[in-house]
Amino acid sequence: MKYHPIDRNLFIKNRKNFTAQMQPKSLAVFNSNDIYPIGADSTIPFEQARDLFYLSGVDQDKSILVLFPDAPNEKHREMLFLTETNDHIAVWEGEKLTKEKAFEVSGIKNVFWLKDFEKIFFEVMTQADTVYFNTNEHYRANVETETREDRFIKWCKEQYPAHRVAKSNPILQKLRSVKDPIELDLMQTACDITEKAFRRVLKFIKPGVWEYEIEAEYWHEMIRNRSRGFAYTPIIASGKNANVLHYIENNQQCKEGELILLDTGAEYANYSSDLSRTIPVSGRYTKRQKEVYNAVNRVKNEATKMLVPGTIWADYHVEVGKLMTSELLGLGLLDKADVQNEDPDWPAYKKYFMHGTSHHIGLDTHDYGLLYEPMEANMVFTVEPGIYLPDEGFGIRLEDDVVIQEKGEPFNLMRNIPIEADEIEEIMNS
Repeated sequence: MKYHPIDRNLFIKNRKNFTAQMQPKSLAVFNSNDIYPIGADSTIPFEQARDLFYLSGVDQDKSILVLFPDAPNEKHREMLFLTETNDHIAVWEGEKLTKEKAFEVSGIKNVFWLKDFEKIFFEVMTQADTVYFNTNEHYRANVETETREDRFIKWCKEQYPAHRVAKSNPILQKLRSVKDPIELDLMQTACDITEKAFRRVLKFIKPGVWEYEIEAEYWHEMIRNRSRGFAYTPIIASGKNANVLHYIENNQQCKEGELILLDTGAEYANYSSDLSRTIPVSGRYTKRQKEVYNAVNRVKNEATKMLVPGTIWADYHVEVGKLMTSELLGLGLLDKADVQNEDPDWPAYKKYFMHGTSHHIGLDTHDYGLLYEPMEANMVFTVEPGIYLPDEGFGIRLEDDVVIQEKGEPFNLMRNIPIEADEIEEIMNS
């Protein structure tokens, strides 16, 4: 991988926190992602299953983690199963993790080769009553592909039908939502790479450039700073394209007088950043564009202050809606009658701001987190209000990633990334 080695104490601590919540005489299994095919002999670049990475730091395909804290044999309490490396693999793919290197990465002493998995797994299953399966229960999950984890669960149920089954996901949703200081440092690095890329494109953009050329500038700066690239498919939406919330074609020419909505965060060490900025192609906002821009920025600043321990996600969004309603009234986009006659299930402001304001972020861009539980210190959220005006030919979204603190306002991981309209104009024209 391109990133610097991660302190294995993070993964040791994560496993300790997970196993502390397991039932007696139970074991948990976590499988890596597959390498997914494109066609012929082509494949999509490998990305590790985030839960396996969270618990082990192993960033390699065909990997299995087994946790069995009550195992009679101490060697079976934490086990990694990996592909056995050899000279042929080293020549064609590059050397895989050795047992020694796997220990350095994960802190797991007991590393076995995959060929021994079924034999050892049979032994430990005779000693366990419950097996934890790792299913994806994220509130936005919509998975049509059968994963390596799915195939394992199917196999395990057939081979061991008498065992009780439990779920890893509720434990991981809670654990992963609260970040360790090491994780916060990794996320700060991702945000710092995003800053470098954003400053690069500020100097690059001018009338006549194409959206895909801007995307290429981002790629260059991200990769040269040890990122794998974008944490998610980038949105580079000029003019009216900004009113398509998930516009990813990035194939239009940027014209004088237009705005460009850039939703473009880097990943680092599998951790995500998520940035949105909206900038003028010509280097100057019009009076109207700046009015709307500053309104969005005010909503973002006030919404950020609400992210404190104890806040409930749903209540927070109601309060942000009130802020946005006030700004839309000031811009003349809503009038008092619109608000008085609004549908409580789809308030008037939703005509111009139809998406959520915040989501958890971490190993996934839309990270794990139980939205019905109160917010806690060291959770990381995006803050991303927007106003979308198709009739006026532009849309504006502004977004930062912030860490909830024990007391006071959140800490902004993107505090150094230009956001004030005047600062953006100054950089673009310097």
